[in-house]
Amino acid sequence: MKVRIAAVGRLRPGPEADLIADYATRFERTGRPLGLGPLDIREVEAKKGGMAAEAELLRRASAECRPLVAMDERGKTLTSPDFAEQIGKWRDAGHANACFLIGGADGIAEELRAQADFKLSFGKMVWPHMLARVMLVEQLYRAASILAGSPYHRH
Repeated sequence: MKVRIAAVGRLRPGPEADLIADYATRFERTGRPLGLGPLDIREVEAKKGGMAAEAELLRRASAECRPLVAMDERGKTLTSPDFAEQIGKWRDAGHANACFLIGGADGIAEELRAQADFKLSFGKMVWPHMLARVMLVEQLYRAASILAGSPYHRH
């Protein structure tokens, strides 16, 4: 199952970009034998039209994806093992391309959020979208590690 992250905003070189690259490489190495990957990150511009304009760009960047996962503080919080189990279920159900949506400063427009198959939260706190990317890619790697039986994840 391919995994895509469609995110509002351009990632500049720096520590966040370095972390994302590192965890993406780890995810692809660990996930490939499990039928997970590659990881594709598509960035869309933050628009002056606000959330509606950003939602249209996110919709285009994720058009062929199912499941569609909206990252949203009102979404479901999962433990890392539960997240790994969910990723495994989607893969085992034959989904070819899962997509995670990360909105801009104001989040994801309600209309697009309503179209998501799953809404995922990293907790009730709001995270900067660049950190949310880092956290998501790390959790994807952790999920692949859990599914592989690797000692990376410890309780």
